[in-house]
Amino acid sequence: MTDVHILGIRHHGPGSAHSVAEALATLRPDLVMVEGPPELDQVIPLVTDPDMVPPVAGLIYAVDEPRLASFYPMASFSPEWVAIRWALSTGKLVRAIDLPAAHTFALRAAEERALSATEEEEPAASTPDDGLEPPAVPQQAYRPDAIGMLAEAAGYSDAERWWEDAVEHRKTDPVERFEALIDAISEIRALDQRPAGHPDVVENNRREAAMRRLLRAAIREGHERIAVVCGAYHAPALVPARFPSLSADNKVLAGLPKTKVAVTWVPWTSSRLSLGSGYGAGVTAPGWYQHLFAHWMAQDPTRDVATTWLVRVAHALRKENLDASTASVVEASRMATALAAVRGRPSPGLPELDDAAQTVLCDGSPLPLALVHRELTVGHELGKVPDTVPTLPLAADLAATQRSLRMKPGAMQEVMVLDLRKPNQLARSVLLHRLALLGVDWGQPTDTGRTTGTFKEAWILEWKPELAVSVVEASRYGTTVASAAGSFVAEQAQAAESLPALSKLLESCLLAELPDGIAGVVSALAERTALQQDVAPLLETIAPLARTCRYGNVRGVDVSDVRKILETTVVRSCVALPTACAGLDDDAAGAMRRAIDSAQDGLTLLPELPMDDWHTALGAVAHSDQIHGAVAGRATRLLLDAGLVDGDDIAARLSRRLSIATPAPEAAAWLDGLLSGDATLLIHDRRLLQIVDDWVDGVDDDVFEDVLPLVRRTFSAFSRPERREIGEQLSRVGSTALTAESTSADLAAAGPALRAMAKILGWEAIS
Repeated sequence: MTDVHILGIRHHGPGSAHSVAEALATLRPDLVMVEGPPELDQVIPLVTDPDMVPPVAGLIYAVDEPRLASFYPMASFSPEWVAIRWALSTGKLVRAIDLPAAHTFALRAAEERALSATEEEEPAASTPDDGLEPPAVPQQAYRPDAIGMLAEAAGYSDAERWWEDAVEHRKTDPVERFEALIDAISEIRALDQRPAGHPDVVENNRREAAMRRLLRAAIREGHERIAVVCGAYHAPALVPARFPSLSADNKVLAGLPKTKVAVTWVPWTSSRLSLGSGYGAGVTAPGWYQHLFAHWMAQDPTRDVATTWLVRVAHALRKENLDASTASVVEASRMATALAAVRGRPSPGLPELDDAAQTVLCDGSPLPLALVHRELTVGHELGKVPDTVPTLPLAADLAATQRSLRMKPGAMQEVMVLDLRKPNQLARSVLLHRLALLGVDWGQPTDTGRTTGTFKEAWILEWKPELAVSVVEASRYGTTVASAAGSFVAEQAQAAESLPALSKLLESCLLAELPDGIAGVVSALAERTALQQDVAPLLETIAPLARTCRYGNVRGVDVSDVRKILETTVVRSCVALPTACAGLDDDAAGAMRRAIDSAQDGLTLLPELPMDDWHTALGAVAHSDQIHGAVAGRATRLLLDAGLVDGDDIAARLSRRLSIATPAPEAAAWLDGLLSGDATLLIHDRRLLQIVDDWVDGVDDDVFEDVLPLVRRTFSAFSRPERREIGEQLSRVGSTALTAESTSADLAAAGPALRAMAKILGWEAIS
């Protein structure tokens, strides 16, 4: 008979990990089975590689559809990691036990197809769609936290704190602890009132049937003793004496679809182990749990877990130039011990240590403690995997490129400013732009500060574990980052439906130094431009093409073909602009105005472009009374900025546009087009300010409510100092017209109010 022991644990629980280590040392099983898809068996032996540094995660993905992927994170304090390490170090067999991921992904894909078909038949009413796939999450996110439920029933907010008090500090046999836990979990499962058809129940039953199938197979192999390390909620279902019939399990697993999967190890981060990251099986304080687990495993009576933690807190504060003396650490340790005694705890836990640190080391302020939480309690550790792990050629090329450019991925956000005149830093920029094209968003572009030149770029770098899935998805385009980015661009160029999209793709190709991609996009762009009849898309194409020409010169790329397309686009836009602006409604006028602004931004980058034609087209738009006010007003402002109209002309146009004969909404739209951007016109030309003030004052009450949002939107775009200056000037408008008689009459009428206010303020001298 095989002796089977079920060790129910809490995932990523240091207390569970310590108990598992003790139980395995006592039982000495010849087979250890750890919860996880059986596909992990291929990479489990790599755990003992010296270059494997947790936290890491097993990554399983569907070969034909890489977005179907799941991570299985493990830290050094994860019970599964401890069990695997123990088995491999002692020469024992170790296997994963769960529903194969090949079935899980096939079921998920079938559910998505069914849901998609349902949505096509019955469209949902206004569902937000950001175009992003849901993040891959570990399967642990779907199972209830049984140990957490027991802790809550005992009045604990932290499951590990309950485990520490109820289990770790009890001097009992570790195997007996797990047997007692099975009985407690059985009672919790009996209280589950969810119907049998509930998706979580169906998923759980399917997984436990698969676990029992693998356990039955292991028993038939004749092992003397088997230890199964699984989530506590599953423990009662895996006790052989409580097994349902074999036929019942086979019925649950019959007919499951299957897909081809691949498996590897990827680095993980401590922040992604935290519950705050959205990981369903996460823990609240990975850094603290790592510290706690190391203390328990060291079994050094001279080390005090509370004092050593507070020493680390003091070091973290000192790095931020905050005072944290040795005497304060001693005092904080004493306070934590006293708090634990008052609260009935056998030893200080993280809540006591936090309270003591905030009181003594942080002078009662929660802000330094928040810093400690981010840097220490959660941490920024990024794991490491050996080069021997199974990997795709694209991932290997990316890793080699990162090493050659000395760009080590990190879990912390890092701002990297690149000087593109230096070859190594230019190569870094090219890599980041290529990865951005492929959807591997390791770096996010950010502002370079006061620098306005074209030779600098700034990026915010942060390596997130899920980027490993993005690399897998991108691998279908090629085996190297350069070839994959080129293939991706070629595909996107054929699929692009708009000129602005092609123009932006061309700009990205330039920054990513993809000459083949540039040629393909230019060819598609020339073809689409020749067939494009709408003016707004032509205008929106000008800015990306102009940036391509300008930065192409900086990077030494031949952009002569791009310049030809740009010049043709500008001429066609100028010829068709006045006609295209006629008869626009509010929405179309807003789109046209944005397109004109975009084209203006692009044209200013290259002064050698035909600006005379552009200004002639704007003049035709600005002088027409048949064109929507938002567009005509914007054209007038651009001509003013170019010095082609003077203040007198603007005042005359403003007076005419804001006259009584013009409907108030149309006048407000023209005013918004003219003034949008900054308040220089109104601040430095009192005639214009007086005209606007008189117009607002004369708007009829019945249309004022319709005009007010437009006017408010215009003025809200100004800066606070600009609005204050306008208000001060308006307060002085007409002040010299006040006569002594009117002033006297106003003061007489205000007499009662002034006396009442004086009495309230205690100014009895006023009569």
